[in-house]
Amino acid sequence: MRELDTEILVVGGGLGGVAAALAAAAHGRRVVLTEETDWLGGQLTAQAVPPDENPWIERFGSTRTYRELREGIRGYYRRHYPLRAEAAKHAELNPGAGRVSKLCHEPRVAKAVIEAILAPHVSAGRIRVLLEHRPVSAHTTGDRVDAVVLEGEDQVTVRARYVLDATENGDLLPLTGTEHVTGAEAKSEHGEPHAPDQADPANLQGFTYCFAVSHHEGENHVIDRPEMYGFWRDYQPDFWPGPLLGFVAPDPRTLDPVKRTFVPNPPGDPLAVSADQSADAGDKELWAFRRILARGLHTDGAFASDLTLVNWPLNDYWLKPSHTIPGHTTEADVKTAHHEAKQLSLSVLYWLQTEAPRADGGTGFPGLRLRHDVTGTEDGLAKSAYIREARRIKAVTTVTEHDVSAEILGVDGRVRREDAVGVGSYRIDLHPSTGGDNYIDVASVPYEIPLGALLPVRVGNLLPAGKNIGTTHITNGCFRLHPVEWNIGEVAGLLAAFAVREGVEPREVKTDVRLFEDFARVLDAAGVERRWPEVRGY
Repeated sequence: MRELDTEILVVGGGLGGVAAALAAAAHGRRVVLTEETDWLGGQLTAQAVPPDENPWIERFGSTRTYRELREGIRGYYRRHYPLRAEAAKHAELNPGAGRVSKLCHEPRVAKAVIEAILAPHVSAGRIRVLLEHRPVSAHTTGDRVDAVVLEGEDQVTVRARYVLDATENGDLLPLTGTEHVTGAEAKSEHGEPHAPDQADPANLQGFTYCFAVSHHEGENHVIDRPEMYGFWRDYQPDFWPGPLLGFVAPDPRTLDPVKRTFVPNPPGDPLAVSADQSADAGDKELWAFRRILARGLHTDGAFASDLTLVNWPLNDYWLKPSHTIPGHTTEADVKTAHHEAKQLSLSVLYWLQTEAPRADGGTGFPGLRLRHDVTGTEDGLAKSAYIREARRIKAVTTVTEHDVSAEILGVDGRVRREDAVGVGSYRIDLHPSTGGDNYIDVASVPYEIPLGALLPVRVGNLLPAGKNIGTTHITNGCFRLHPVEWNIGEVAGLLAAFAVREGVEPREVKTDVRLFEDFARVLDAAGVERRWPEVRGY
């Protein structure tokens, strides 16, 4: 077994992990960054999910480094793709012209940009990256984590002064004995209006294996019939208006049945597409919703088809949780869940290719081609599941529905945090869950991220760096998105670096006014926004 010593260990190479490593290294700290897959970037890359962002993202509402990541992605397209002149010079270029985001793009482009951002620190020896390594155990002494054991081609023990959990499921929390919660809290715990009457640790949002397709009229790219196709074709949830494999699904905000449309390679100029979730969810036309490459932005003939990313109501999986939960799910259950989720996504594709109704009265789109090259996998699905809900630390501060709901605070309301370390905004967006809940989609207000939500109640040197901070099942729904995960990770990295430099504990930074003021200056210098201007919730 190899052993490594570092100042800061970041486990999980998703957006939060990358931001944490980058922030700590920029402040001169030595970092080991690990990732379970062979791609850094998490949601943007290995999970293949275009960014879900607030409507003001082009002007404010994120950290400076997140904006640099976004502009790096646009720059990559301008340098390497045959864009039309009008598209190339468009300041807010949306490469996919998708409706979900002002910056829809291919996973590999984000991967390349992330690697380029990290490259100077890797070359300088400040960041060491261990790909295809997952945590399997940890060594602790009292209220501190001494080391984490990771397994890949070999086994490596990494000792560090600070350990950051940026895994998708909050995997370090049970391994280190860090107090944490899973699933849904009871309404009696925090008085949240949308919480269930009874707590249910196994009630988590569904997860999804995304995939990308192009469409080639007149060609046949039909995949082999998936082994579970019969089950998924006939499956109809009690709360769904029809079969799951169908174009009629609930509107997340009203729960009314709404028919989606599906028009591959639609006509029109992609530059005319507007993406503003506060005005229009944009999810009723499926092809354009998460389109990640728009052929019409490029010179004639450069691309035979658009590319679109399938992350729709049809392929959300909610029969079993994505991770182990003592007394509820075992490793075998989790393995089964991920197999069934993959089968669901492949069944969606097969249904689209063979049975989906077309506007001309026919059935099936056999010209849909599964793009293995986009996701970098043999099965054509994303390398990792898109996980919406992780284990969450029991934190010094827990963000509840009362802190973010527009129904409670009003669209102009705001909870001001004395220990604000970032900002975020998104609707409280919960997808159907393993507990049998339908969508819970509630208007929210722009919020400030409290430092206390990043501080475990007991463990002194472990920090969450992703979706595993002190939220609830309900409020996780507006904290789980790309710019917020990056903000959380960046702050965790800056906090660990600050604690190493000052020789203090992270909890002291919250309780000592002088220390927090010093840390706030670090955040301000790094371009971490901590307050919102006057904007309304949606």
